[in-house]
Amino acid sequence: MKEVKAIKPKKNKFDRASGTELSKIRVAPYCRVSTDSAEQMVSYDSQVAYYEQKIKENPNWELAKIYYDAGISGTNIDKRLGFQEMIRDAMAGEFDLVITKSISRFGRNTKDVLEYTRLLKKYNIAVLFEKENINTFSMQGEIVMTVLTSIAQLESESISANVKMGLKMKMKRGELDGFQGCLGYDYDKETKELVINEEEAEVVRYIFDRYNQGMGARVIGNELKEKEYKTKRGSTNWPDSTIRGILKNEKYMGDLLLGKTFTVDPITKQRLDNMGEEEKYYIKDHHEPIVSKETYEKAQTIRNKRNCNMEKGRLKRYSRQYTFSSKIECGFCETTVGRRAWNSGTKNKKVVWHCIKSSKHGKKYCPDSKGIHEAVIEEAFVKVFNEMCHHNRVIIEEFISTIESTLSVSTRKKELTSLNKELSKVEKKIKKLIDLHIDGAIDRENYENKFIELNKEKERLIKETNELSLTANEEKEMKTRLKSFRMYFDDNKPLKKFDADVFESIVEKIILGGIDDKGQKDPHLLTLVFKIGPKSTISMGKDDEVNTRPMCKNLK
Repeated sequence: MKEVKAIKPKKNKFDRASGTELSKIRVAPYCRVSTDSAEQMVSYDSQVAYYEQKIKENPNWELAKIYYDAGISGTNIDKRLGFQEMIRDAMAGEFDLVITKSISRFGRNTKDVLEYTRLLKKYNIAVLFEKENINTFSMQGEIVMTVLTSIAQLESESISANVKMGLKMKMKRGELDGFQGCLGYDYDKETKELVINEEEAEVVRYIFDRYNQGMGARVIGNELKEKEYKTKRGSTNWPDSTIRGILKNEKYMGDLLLGKTFTVDPITKQRLDNMGEEEKYYIKDHHEPIVSKETYEKAQTIRNKRNCNMEKGRLKRYSRQYTFSSKIECGFCETTVGRRAWNSGTKNKKVVWHCIKSSKHGKKYCPDSKGIHEAVIEEAFVKVFNEMCHHNRVIIEEFISTIESTLSVSTRKKELTSLNKELSKVEKKIKKLIDLHIDGAIDRENYENKFIELNKEKERLIKETNELSLTANEEKEMKTRLKSFRMYFDDNKPLKKFDADVFESIVEKIILGGIDDKGQKDPHLLTLVFKIGPKSTISMGKDDEVNTRPMCKNLK
């Protein structure tokens, strides 16, 4: 048998990139503090000083680099830039040993701790956890580390649950915990109250006013950009999403909704919109409003109409990029009429409005519709408005006065007040009944019978209150429409050219195409439906001819 000579391993490490022998172990301490408060930063400075001294005292060690993260949770690696830098340097062979205070400093997520210690081990780099006295190169190191990391994760989940419970208790008390920024309001950290920033509030009021006049988010955004108004972050760009976010924010009418989002789990830190999975808390009249409740509610009515208008099971688009956007309806198939540009990019360019079903899916889907030039629709409105104000003034005045008279004698408000009082009495009776049952003053059978009776009465009153509230809101909306209509009607000035503001204020919609007086299909028939009720039908004929029927025949 031939002689086999054993070559003993060298004590020193090697730099595998250069192949040179290293005389000392290159050590990389990792420090992490959970917050960036002054106290925690003192803790960080102490950790740095501690490791510098510890490495100096060990003759076999030399300091490679100190890595740290401040104000970052240990449950997620994604935001820990110092940790990520350490891993990149490890893969580049910059050091041989990572030393850290404890497993919880390295990470509170079992999966991440095991994954990254194994990755470092693959590059021949050990991790030394001082508190637990674990070296990942030892045989029992990974087993003990798995158990202890699981405990650290459980501790993190427990802390998260306690924090979540504390936040819920604050929300139940109606307390605003922190503030992410909201155009029009500043946050007073001492009183924890929202204070109106009048300069920004003017922008918010402008957005609500223009939206309630019929303008879309994109149009309003462009107007704000032209006026060089700035967002909360100082930008002059106003994307549609920013405008929509302002319009649906209940804070602007003085109310506050807490619990809009929730954390899925403490490890991933993923947050989702609260669709009902967690409790929400709504506080009315929490702070000073920027717009009235009526203005806010009107905006929501318009927003819901634009976003949730369903047509045969599919979402019907409701854009307000142009004056006539979502304002024109096909008289034959009842779908939306869209804007198209003919001969685009040439001097013969013409803008027309055509049935979307016909233009997108083919003529066979709406064979009777035709495209109408935008200029002709504008001219038609001007003629109708001028005729309405001069030739049919007596009829329109009588119509408006009748509606105003009906609304003035409405008892909806009194009825609603009476119903709310009745509902309050029933709720008090239910509460008193429950107290009597708890005290043993009433037996279970009588309690259940009486509870069912009162609960039915409560449900009836709630249903009647909701129905009456809806009617009252419709009457309030009609009053607003009448006020806007009368403003232009009483002005008694003829329009010399198309005015988008006047159109938006008085016209509910336009129906393009329909059946004429002779019972024939007419694609050039145009019916203007006004917001206060009456309609006016126009037989357009050719594009250069606009003939208006007498309005008195079209009032309803």
